[in-house]
Amino acid sequence: MENRDEFLREITLRICSSLDIKESLRSAFVYLREQLPVDSLTLCIIDERLGAIRHIAYARENSPPVPDDIVPLPKGMLEKITARNFSAPFVVNPKDDIFRILAPILKLEGISDLIVPLRIKEMLLGGLVLRTRGEGRYSEEQAELLGRIGKPFAIALANALAHEEVLRYQAVLLDDKRFLHRELFGDSADEIIGGNTGLRNVMEMVRQVAPLNNTVLILGETGTGKEMIANAIHSSSPRKDGPYIKVNCGALPETLIDSELFGHERGAFTGAVAESRGRFERADGGTIFLDEIGELPPSAQVRLLRVLQNHEVERVGGKRPIPVDIRVIAATHRNLQSMMTEGSFREDLWYRLSGFPIIVPPVRQRKEDVPALVRHFVAVKCRELGMAIPPSIAPGALLRLMEYAWPGNVRELENLVERELIRHRGGPLTFDAALPREEKTKAVVAGNAGPHLPLNLDEAMAAHISGVLELAGGKIHGPGGAAELLGVNANTLRWRLDKLGISYRRRDREKT
Repeated sequence: MENRDEFLREITLRICSSLDIKESLRSAFVYLREQLPVDSLTLCIIDERLGAIRHIAYARENSPPVPDDIVPLPKGMLEKITARNFSAPFVVNPKDDIFRILAPILKLEGISDLIVPLRIKEMLLGGLVLRTRGEGRYSEEQAELLGRIGKPFAIALANALAHEEVLRYQAVLLDDKRFLHRELFGDSADEIIGGNTGLRNVMEMVRQVAPLNNTVLILGETGTGKEMIANAIHSSSPRKDGPYIKVNCGALPETLIDSELFGHERGAFTGAVAESRGRFERADGGTIFLDEIGELPPSAQVRLLRVLQNHEVERVGGKRPIPVDIRVIAATHRNLQSMMTEGSFREDLWYRLSGFPIIVPPVRQRKEDVPALVRHFVAVKCRELGMAIPPSIAPGALLRLMEYAWPGNVRELENLVERELIRHRGGPLTFDAALPREEKTKAVVAGNAGPHLPLNLDEAMAAHISGVLELAGGKIHGPGGAAELLGVNANTLRWRLDKLGISYRRRDREKT
């Protein structure tokens, strides 16, 4: 064997030869085999979180048995190992209290193990295990020699564990990023419910304006999905990889709104102990979405006008303008023109914002979207509530939902679906208990009203089916079609239409 100094130098060079702990351990193993009896070399730790021995890396020949990567410890064993406080290298004694219990787990029969505890600043990180076939192959002198290589192996193990932790946090951050991206934008702008039906004109405007940099104003009642349209504009724009800052102007206290939006310098006011970037600065290179823009106080309106005109912000207490490259998307449910007349909203700001207005229609004006919205929210809410299999929707229930006026728009529909699922006790969803009582009465009256009362059964059926066909836009089969709304087979409905003499698309084509 080489002299001890040469041995220590060579083993240190090998364990530090690569950033990959498995590769460097393999290099050390090749050298150690020339100096000592060793058939496998293992770096392991006691993982308190798992309550197990976990192998970080090992190098070996094919013959000796090697335990699994994670070896669960018997109950109470973790405490025993901690109490022993291993510090010096030692040859494993199978009759020792700890190793006698661990022998079947660690496969100690017919082999010899020499363990070098690895410590950094007196803290036990893990161990280096040398294993060879046959019993009694290691001596106390060899154990004392290997005590000198504990430091470089401890450093290598600490670096491997730190790298493992970095990778774990990286995975967590990537998962958070994917989650936040889905929360902000959905899976894609094209998957907005109703994008090809009731919102097709709105989505066409989104496709026209998204590639540009101009300011966009989104108008619509509360709960119509204005934020989703803003998300779609940003995610379809060249700025999609930049920051996307959302601000609910109505949720910011008036005393803090200037500081929150435009930032402040140190000492600008009591409590301003350091400078702070505002939301506009944080959105530099991306998009800022100002929801409920009608709630901005006059002082903030003046500052916003300056941002739109000069593309620069001035912090509260600041002396110099700060250039910003941002796109502004604003939204409101309020009538800004009426607010201008009242003097609560600046006229020049209105003209700056309203260069390209997008009006999101309420649900009562796009009732053909209701079936798709209901199915979407049933699927989403079932996942949130932990329901494995989404229940079906009862025949006629979608028709009743389409006849409802939806004053709360999509938000009200979402809440209604959630209430129905919470009440659900088996069978299809009827929404009988979820719809307001007066609205159900109106729906029944509307469904039975007609030009000639009393009606015979065929006349009543014809009037009802004609109304459903009109709601479905003349569509018979498929999602949102009249057959689905009535809860009947599409061929059965066509037969009924022929019998009652009601005109529909396919029969009209066949006549021509």
